[in-house]
Amino acid sequence: MRALRPRTNQSVLVVIDVQPTFFQPINEKEKLLERVLFLVEVAKLLEIPILVSEQVPSKMGGSHERLIAALPTGVKPIAKQSFGCCECADFIMELKKLGNRQAILAGIETHICVSQTALGLLDLGIQTAVCPDAVGARSLEMHKLGMERMRDAGVAPIHSEAVVYEWLESANHPRFREALKLVKQYSAQEVGN
Repeated sequence: MRALRPRTNQSVLVVIDVQPTFFQPINEKEKLLERVLFLVEVAKLLEIPILVSEQVPSKMGGSHERLIAALPTGVKPIAKQSFGCCECADFIMELKKLGNRQAILAGIETHICVSQTALGLLDLGIQTAVCPDAVGARSLEMHKLGMERMRDAGVAPIHSEAVVYEWLESANHPRFREALKLVKQYSAQEVGN
């Protein structure tokens, strides 16, 4: 199997269920949120499509307010009942419109909705990566088990910063300096936490 190399013209960023109800008990939740926002900001800068899911928002509430504020104009969260995004017809419809062949995953929870989404994407023939620093669960053990399951299935674990540098490909990228500012900004925030 060839290694997944994230490319701007092939990638979609999938942000899964970052809703306050689910977010509150997450292990190291503030670090996770910063990494999710970092990926969203860079994806927006590089014009990489973003899909956002919400698990039963009518009962569980919508996405975290900081995530909503960071999203590009026109990106609306997709409500789902299923745990995995790929069992949601609206998600599949949006995914098919994009035609992208790579998905980069972030969100919660690693061992449930993120894992089920990753496996569903693989079933659809989409190369899938997960950012271990941008996904989380209620315990470190749940997170680790979810990561192991995905890796064993063929999902590539890639640090969020590594994804960004692969999207850029080189320092010659026209948006490199702007992206580098975001790398430094979010790295400084992470060190400060």
